[in-house]
Amino acid sequence: MEKALHRQAMMGRFFQNLILYIVLVGIAVIMVGPFFWMATTAIKPMKEVYIYPPKFIPTRLSLENLLEVMKLIPIWRYLANTAYIAIVGTLGQLAVCTMAAYAFSRLKFPGRDLIFTLYLGTMMIPFGVEMIPLFVLVSKVGWQDSYQAIVVPGLASAFGTFLLRQFFLTIPTELEDAARIDGAGRLRFLVTILVPLSAPALTTLGIFNFLGRWNEFLWPMLILRTQDKYLIQLGLARFTTQYTSSTHLMMTGATISVIPLLVVFLVAQRYFVRGVILSGLKG
Repeated sequence: MEKALHRQAMMGRFFQNLILYIVLVGIAVIMVGPFFWMATTAIKPMKEVYIYPPKFIPTRLSLENLLEVMKLIPIWRYLANTAYIAIVGTLGQLAVCTMAAYAFSRLKFPGRDLIFTLYLGTMMIPFGVEMIPLFVLVSKVGWQDSYQAIVVPGLASAFGTFLLRQFFLTIPTELEDAARIDGAGRLRFLVTILVPLSAPALTTLGIFNFLGRWNEFLWPMLILRTQDKYLIQLGLARFTTQYTSSTHLMMTGATISVIPLLVVFLVAQRYFVRGVILSGLKG
């Protein structure tokens, strides 16, 4: 009787797991399907792009689309511009948010919690509200058609400060006390102890910021005037308005723009998952 009940329970768990895996595989197919179609369209020969029924897997790989896109727009220039903005902006935001998070988590000063609450409240303000006064400010300082106007406004981030502050609170204060006994000041403790221990949270924030800056469109469109300074999303938008009927070329450009993001995420995904988990342990 016990063996029968045990076997029945095992079968029940098996079918539960089977249903769960089927659902997860279905969700994965729905999520990955469009990206797979985009990538395969980018490497299809021209004659296979518009055939019916459509072919998901091309009969042969072709670089014709890539070469054509390279002739029509300076896509590598756009990628280099975007990489520069994303890297500089991400490193700058990590530095600013690290110092702000350290102040809100370790330093004691009047009104600290109130200031932090008000700072978090800025997350509820949509960018559309900030856009006009920010554009006026950028114009007055002479930063139109420059990368400073894209990088500098995003250096201070309420979300980034909150994420790092939550992680810093999980690190025991005894470490700082021990560092002080050894003669280390606040800056040395921050740089040599706190930052290395916070690698998962910093990586998480870095990925979020890198992805956001890589996909920026509206603000660069308002600021940049020179085509050689375009970022990848702005360049692809101008490209698609001129070649709306060239689906294979549009897919090729989109695929090229996505590849760096996939590489960054795959390289740092271990720290990303760990940072998301650990950053919410303590409030």
